[in-house]
Amino acid sequence: MIVSNRILVTYATMTGSTAGVAEAIGSTLSEGGAQVVVLPMKDVQDISSYQAVVAGSAIQGGIWLPEAMQFMRTFQTALAGKPFAAFMVCMTMSVKKESFQQGVAGWMAPVRALVKPVSEGYFAGILDISKVPSFGDRLKFRLSVLSGVWSEGDHRDWNAINDWARKLLPLLQ
Repeated sequence: MIVSNRILVTYATMTGSTAGVAEAIGSTLSEGGAQVVVLPMKDVQDISSYQAVVAGSAIQGGIWLPEAMQFMRTFQTALAGKPFAAFMVCMTMSVKKESFQQGVAGWMAPVRALVKPVSEGYFAGILDISKVPSFGDRLKFRLSVLSGVWSEGDHRDWNAINDWARKLLPLLQ
């Protein structure tokens, strides 16, 4: 039984980039007429009052953040009973070479193993090396920037994010 016509957009983020993507998705869904609540996954206690859920995570080392996978396990049964979409934010999507991006869809496999999304979104994020938590990872990113793999800055493609959210709305209702 659908308790309301609200859509939950929830996310796990490391440095805030994924939060911005989630807010944009929520805004676009709202513009389409949906009632949307955007919350960090750590603040979600219950999803029964939502008609649909859109969940996203930053990617670290090719995997969803631990709190995001915990959210998926905690709410697996409830998510399977309603329209569910998933998105991820990772720097690999900012690389121009398509060969780099080909493996990204595989990073959604653990999510798909728990709940099959009606749609999946893959978006680039922000590279701010000063916010990368571990020294080793900061060093890897610096070397990758020096070698031209990545560049620092905001690589989010707002048109792609909003376009995905517009196409998502009918799948969630």
